[in-house]
Formats: sequence, C-alpha cells, structure tokens
Amino acid sequence: MEYGSIERDIHVDASPEVVYEVVSRPEHMREWWPDDARFESAEGAPGELFWRDESTGETMTVALTVIEVDPPKRFSFRWCHTGAERDGDSLLVTFDLVPTPTGTLVRMTETGFREMGWEAAVLEERYREHASAWDHYIPRLGTYGARLASAR
Repeated sequence: MEYGSIERDIHVDASPEVVYEVVSRPEHMREWWPDDARFESAEGAPGELFWRDESTGETMTVALTVIEVDPPKRFSFRWCHTGAERDGDSLLVTFDLVPTPTGTLVRMTETGFREMGWEAAVLEERYREHASAWDHYIPRLGTYGARLASAR
C-alpha cells in the first residue's frame, strides 16, 4: 500500500455554494465531523477541532491552519502538526467542489502522511485510522449538505 494520500468522492444534492459552507464554516462542520470547531474561514487563520470521548469525558483538541479559501470551489487546511506551535510537518486536507447537473461532486483529499516522519508502523496505523474515519464522516457530510439545501 502507498500510504501517501486518502481520496474520497461523494455527490451531494446541494449547490456548490451550500456545500462550501458545509466544509468551510465551523457551525456547519460540527454537524458532520468534529464535536466542535473554532476557526475563521480566512487564509492563514488558526483554529481548532474538538472531539469528545463519551466514555471518558475527555476532549481531544487538534490545531488547524486554514490554507486556501476559494468559494465555492476549494477549501483546505493543515492539521495534525508535529510541532506544538503549528510548525513542523502536517497533513493537508482539501475539499474540491465541482458543480454537477444535480448538485456537487465533493473530492476530499488528505495528503502528507509520508512527510510526517513517522516510522513505518506508525505511518500505516495513522493512515488506516484517517482512512477509516473519512469513510465514516464523508457520508455524514453528504447527508448534512443535502438536508441543509432542502431546508433553504
């Protein structure tokens, strides 16, 4: 296996403008991905994503930095930084949005796994964790995006 990038595609029954909000605004992102999100949708803006473990009550916080803001076509951010102050290596998540006659094709790409400097076993474990997580969350993105579009 290559472990270089993860790609997931989904068709969403919503316009690119609606889907862009779903992937780039914290109040919408928290409806399908993290338990909470705090960031400004502006290039270079820092932010954080939060996941709560229901069984322990603990919260995991992951820093992010917004990289590209191009509505309604592309939104990207870096996260999982190796350095405590958002320095060092990180993973890049990009959402590319392509209009279709019936909605939007969303292509999510996460790259940078090989550049993280992890030993082989850690690289493989992290890659599989992220791939499995995206398999869970990308369908939720589609469901939420379609629901948001139908409510408007």
